[in-house]
Amino acid sequence: MTHLAARVPDPAVRRLSATLYGYAFLSDLVLLYPLYVVLFADTGLSVGQISSLFVIWSAAGILFEVPSGAWADVVSRRLLLCLAPLVTAAGYALWVLLPSYPAFAVGFLLWGAGGALVSGALEALVWTELARLDAVDRYARVLGRARTAGVLGVVVTGVLAGPVFAAGGYPAVGAGSVLACLLAALVATRFPEHRPPSGDHLPDSAGPDDGGDLTWWDTLRAGVTQVRTRPPVRAAVLLVAVVAADWGALDEYTPLLALDTGAGAQAVPLLLLLLWAGVTVGGLLAPAGERLGRRGYAALLALVAVALAGGALVRHPAGFVLLAVAFGAAQLAAVLADARLQARITGGSRATVTSLAGMLTDVLIIGTYAGYGLVATAAGNAVAFAAAAGAYLVVALVLLGRR
Repeated sequence: MTHLAARVPDPAVRRLSATLYGYAFLSDLVLLYPLYVVLFADTGLSVGQISSLFVIWSAAGILFEVPSGAWADVVSRRLLLCLAPLVTAAGYALWVLLPSYPAFAVGFLLWGAGGALVSGALEALVWTELARLDAVDRYARVLGRARTAGVLGVVVTGVLAGPVFAAGGYPAVGAGSVLACLLAALVATRFPEHRPPSGDHLPDSAGPDDGGDLTWWDTLRAGVTQVRTRPPVRAAVLLVAVVAADWGALDEYTPLLALDTGAGAQAVPLLLLLLWAGVTVGGLLAPAGERLGRRGYAALLALVAVALAGGALVRHPAGFVLLAVAFGAAQLAAVLADARLQARITGGSRATVTSLAGMLTDVLIIGTYAGYGLVATAAGNAVAFAAAAGAYLVVALVLLGRR
């Protein structure tokens, strides 16, 4: 009987994992990704107007992040994961049907809201379900593979966007993007969700995750209090934000760095594909990364710093091999940081605390954009990359210095 009981969770874990991978893939299978800036320019927007849209997008993410996380601790997380792609799809449809600055601004607000609905809710649902199945030790493995599925979605998008645009223009690209979102919402309905009533607890390794009778304000206050009063949780939130923000912001500037190496415009997609290959490998290495101790994790961050700076300062297309190593190591570090955070959260505000980490990430990304712009203007993209890489070295030294 015991042997059979031990095998029962396996199909449930596989179902959860397969649903997560499909959801991640479809959520990033958006044909507008490579073309939305071109759409803005073709509509007649200036560079200043396009930049202001990015500010609106970032501000929307910060504004909606924590409230939606608290909401995910009160209502069905599966419901929010179904709603998120529908909200985003409405923004994409608005862009294509009514291309204009106001429509683009509203679309970014909807995109920011959709992303906020997923952030926090997804991690909390996956952790809670794995804990219920006594498989919480698989969290980093599952999350790493889910992020790899998202990367594959981006890669497929890059392959399909050009032919679809050539065949039907922006309407076809917009329709394909909306379709992918609708399919993601359909897949989300297959997420299992078993929220314990208040007073019932998950295994000790997960901590209680009550969501039965708390109000939105209760969960919001509890999440903020947990981050403020519990140093281990606060440290994990800071680690998630710093690790994710730095390379997440630098990714936006990799095409400029590629052009600075002397590679022609035709070679840029190939160099970027090399980076995404590194990110894919990094996500798949999560099970091996779980064996890293504090010193090993610090060494991983140091590798990110050295490879980022070295790959950029080479000023040659071959440097993108080092950048691919850096991006892969950064992806692995981000997955491990998230797993550490989930392991330290207790109580009924898991999604709220995770969303606080997401909000801080967004704030740091904006700061990185500003700093990068100043350094790149004065010294070029390669130096700006190397300067940004210093954040990983600082965190590595802090980890080594802590008892």
